[in-house]
Amino acid sequence: MHGIERSAACKCSRTILNLLSMNARPVLSNAVRKLTHDVEVMDERGRVSTIAIPAEQPLTIYVDKRELVTLMTLGGAPEALTLGYLRNQRFIKNIEDILSVQVDWDVDAAAVVTRNGIDNIEERTSKRTVTTGGGEGTVFGGLMDEIDSISLSSDARLTQSTLYKIIDTIRIHRSVYKQAGSVHSCALFSAEGELIHFVEDVGRHNAVDAIAGKMWFDDVRGDDKIFYTTGRLTSEMVMKGAQMGIPFLLSRSGATQMGHMVAERLKMSLIARCSGKHFLLLSGADRIVFDDLAVAENA
Repeated sequence: MHGIERSAACKCSRTILNLLSMNARPVLSNAVRKLTHDVEVMDERGRVSTIAIPAEQPLTIYVDKRELVTLMTLGGAPEALTLGYLRNQRFIKNIEDILSVQVDWDVDAAAVVTRNGIDNIEERTSKRTVTTGGGEGTVFGGLMDEIDSISLSSDARLTQSTLYKIIDTIRIHRSVYKQAGSVHSCALFSAEGELIHFVEDVGRHNAVDAIAGKMWFDDVRGDDKIFYTTGRLTSEMVMKGAQMGIPFLLSRSGATQMGHMVAERLKMSLIARCSGKHFLLLSGADRIVFDDLAVAENA
């Protein structure tokens, strides 16, 4: 093969590899660790027993060998948490730009390798917004500027009976919370109320980021999905739900004034105090179908 032909063949091969890689998903590790820790306790009568408490582990995220952030996490879905954090903080727009996420609990680190790095990372990490979520809820500046660019599906509907189905599914779902308490839960449901993903973590922002990471990796759209959280419906929680394209946000807890304001601006259905047959609809009433009023009235 002549030099010119060989050069052309190499260029062609590189082009094919690049096209194939553009549709590829990052290579993920499958790091596992124990989610609870046994401790000896003494009650008010001096009785000694052993109980389980949630484990809590630091996870430092490195992007192309640069330290980005350290999150305190339960550790149940570290790869998804890493992906979701990068997505929700808007560090990386397309998942195809991530080559791999490798978590190593021996060094409490997640190593992320990207194709082209993160643009203007110094400037972007220098602007932080104070949030209601403590360390796990740090949001980098500019997030609220994106509100007007987000459009949630106007066709999605949530029936009252499906809402009750979701509440019941969460109630009976096996969880670390039932065993050890002290964790937050987030879950993603289909329009029919079928459970798609369930994640628990020591911080509610970690749990929602992990769900976002799973959706991002699996290329799941949020247009007709329903998101459930045990945490408060704050402005940053509403924004994260909107970033995933989800029109329905449910919680067993309450909502804050800013959370309510942002949900109304986004035309999101915000539903708080979900327990048994009870709920409080704060915004987006046009998407809710009251098909089970008799059950609610008799509850």
